[in-house]
Formats: sequence, C-alpha cells, structure tokens
Amino acid sequence: MALRIGRRSAAGRFRTAIGALVVALTAGAVVAVPAAEADAAGSKVVYLTFDDGPSTAYTPKVLNVLARYGVRATFFEVGQEVTAHPSVTGQVAEQGHSVQNHSWSHPDLSRLSASAVTSQVSRTDQAIRAQTGRTPSCLRPPYGSLNSTVRSRAAALGKQVVLWSVDPQDWARPGTGAIESRVLRNVRPGSVILMHDGGGNRSQTVDALPTIISTLKARGYTFGVLCR
Repeated sequence: MALRIGRRSAAGRFRTAIGALVVALTAGAVVAVPAAEADAAGSKVVYLTFDDGPSTAYTPKVLNVLARYGVRATFFEVGQEVTAHPSVTGQVAEQGHSVQNHSWSHPDLSRLSASAVTSQVSRTDQAIRAQTGRTPSCLRPPYGSLNSTVRSRAAALGKQVVLWSVDPQDWARPGTGAIESRVLRNVRPGSVILMHDGGGNRSQTVDALPTIISTLKARGYTFGVLCR
C-alpha cells in the first residue's frame, strides 16, 4: 500500500517537493490506516479526517456541514488548540465524531528526542481526555514525519499511527474547485481523505465539503470513522 503524504508547515519549509512525497508502507509496520483498507474491501467506505483544529472560526462550520449530510469524521487535534478552545473539542465529540491526537504544538516529531515526543503526545491525550472523557487511540504525526523514535514512542503509548491516502492540499488554499476535484478524482473504497479545520483560513475547505460529500454519496459511498 502506498500513501501520498502532503506536508504543511507554517514556515512553508515542506511546501515544495515534499508535498508530493510517496511513502511505501511495508506489511506489519506501525503506520497503518485502522480498519480502512481491510474493512472497506468490497464496500465503498471512505474516511474524512480533519487536522490542526479545533478552530472557533472553522470547526463549527465543518461540523454544520457534516451534520447536514449525516456524516461522521475523525478530527486529529492539536493539544494547544484543544486547551485554547475546549468547548469546540467537546462539541466535536458530542456530535459523534472521533477526536484523536495530532501532537501538542505541531512540531516535526522526527526531530525530537524520545522524551519530547512522549510529552507532545501525552499532554495532548490529557487535554482531549479532559473534554471528551476518552483517551485517543491514534496519532497522526504532523507533516507525516516518522522515524524509529516516533514509531517506538507511539507504540509504547498505545497509539496506532495513522496517515492518509488522499491529500487535496487544502492547506495551500488552491481554490474550492481544486480541493473538490483532487478528492473526487483520487478517492477509492477505503480512502482516508486529509483536510484541515484549523491552522489557517479554512473557508475553501468548508465550501468544498458539500460537493465532496454529496458527490461521493451519489457514487454510492458511505462514510466511516477511524480510531474509536
């Protein structure tokens, strides 16, 4: 299985070349898409995921679209943002979505020590648990950056590492139409779709969601939740 990884950085240091990096994942690796490819074999299930929230400006708008279409999604949240906007995380969970770990401050975890990785993940677990009553079972490392330290720390903390298979690079704000077409052109049964509800202006993502969801439903797809 190959997953296309698009990396986002506030400094923009990953925005060229690496944005189209393809990483091959070997069988049995800690990096996985929980239940997605296996459970969706022969069934048209896709998984919407949202990174970098919660955001008071855009997460509620994403939630409104999801509620309108009766769709559940998985939100990989940044611990600092959870602490800053706790009620939004509570709202995500109350509406039946999965809230998972995206680190405390969105660093490149592969550049950190083992103790620093542990702190990034554990502090975020605590923040999310305080608002949802549940400890995240999955970790999505910022920028998709992985090394042996990140893998071992994730395993020790009981986390499954989750990446993605469809990346419309909505963080770059390529236009609502581009986001829609990139998702709809590349989606397959079992696809994990990466989008963002925080970390910047996400109005294009919000605007693209209705067309993405309605078109996929018209094609016979249903929507699953990762990492329960």
